[in-house]
Amino acid sequence: MSAVHAAGARTSVTTSIAIVGVLFFLIGFFTWLNGPLITFVKLAFELDEVGAFLVLMVFYLSYFFLALPSSWILRRTGMKKGLSLSLLVMAAGAATFGEFATQRWYPGALGGLFIIGSGLALLQTAINPYISILGPIETAARRIALMGICNKVAGMLAPVLIGTLVLHGVGDLSTAVEQADVATRAALLNDFAAKIHAPYLGMAALLVVLSVAVLFSPLPELKSSEANAAPAGKGGIERSSIFQFPHLWLGVLCLFVYVGVEVMAGDAIGTYGHGFDLPLDQTKMFTSLTLGAMLVGYVVGLLLIPRFVSQSRYLSISASLGVLFCVGAYFTHGYVSVAFVALLGFANAMMWPAIFPLAIRGLGRFTETGSALLVMGIAGGAIIPQAFAVLKQHVDFQLVFLLLMVPCYLYILFYSTIGHRAGLPRDAA
Repeated sequence: MSAVHAAGARTSVTTSIAIVGVLFFLIGFFTWLNGPLITFVKLAFELDEVGAFLVLMVFYLSYFFLALPSSWILRRTGMKKGLSLSLLVMAAGAATFGEFATQRWYPGALGGLFIIGSGLALLQTAINPYISILGPIETAARRIALMGICNKVAGMLAPVLIGTLVLHGVGDLSTAVEQADVATRAALLNDFAAKIHAPYLGMAALLVVLSVAVLFSPLPELKSSEANAAPAGKGGIERSSIFQFPHLWLGVLCLFVYVGVEVMAGDAIGTYGHGFDLPLDQTKMFTSLTLGAMLVGYVVGLLLIPRFVSQSRYLSISASLGVLFCVGAYFTHGYVSVAFVALLGFANAMMWPAIFPLAIRGLGRFTETGSALLVMGIAGGAIIPQAFAVLKQHVDFQLVFLLLMVPCYLYILFYSTIGHRAGLPRDAA
């Protein structure tokens, strides 16, 4: 290969990574809006915590229902058209949520979140395997970690933006609503709900512009069947079914529990802090603390993987830290306990970057389907936080947090040591 050709190839990869980074920024922004949205809907729609946590359930269940259809769509549209379509779907969802939230019709607002999640399911089904196979699979965690930095920077900005534009003074407003008569109460809540309209319409317009930009971008198509070649099965027999990859199926469960603990540490941290009667104007920003810790975790991961430690080994360390931080949160109280929950962001940071490439390794022509199955695992973000919201009504919230989180981290530890090698030839594992 000539020097000019090599330089051109590096430029192409750099451009592709930059474009994918913008898309991961969008994923992070819309995903981590859910934390402050819980605070918003609880007041705007006068909900209890179980009702407010439907924000997470509806949003993350959309991944479960739309991931496999997304893989079928991508096979028909190709990469760029599929990515462009995903942004249009998200734009429709953002406009829908903004409109129905302003009208204070909760089912319609939840429908808008489901549409946003559907667009994200299509986007994630395409973009995660793409960045994994854009270079050697052994260094995929580094590339995904770089994308994670884009994701979490957006996630840190999301609560600040919504906190400033929509939730400013929410503590005082909550007190005023409790003391108001029926007519005044309705007027206050209508004015509060209307604040969400302009930000979401603005996001919808931006997504439409980006959809067109991606369609005409230089983002290349990649053939996963060639870039992620499947190793032969035992005895050298080529695998003919996705059910012959046990490391993938164990990985789906691993992503399910991982997303559950990530959402608990990020989106549910405000509710956790409120359990100590901490001020609402403070708890609404706690998601940014977790995401700040995740950002540090990504930087550390970028420095260490794979030069000093492998993807699987770092995943083991992360899972062990998760257990320790959960125990620390249980045996402390107030701001110290919240700090331990925020530190889970550091433990969680490199889990997705490690789990995803380990789970799709060697899938070959099954890579798109395997990616879709893994994206379905994002439904863990719907189930585990909702279990927390329900169970904390009957049991001490710190104990519920501990009993939900520790088994998840222990399973991630199992996958990092044994599960990711299941069914793979010894030289591939």
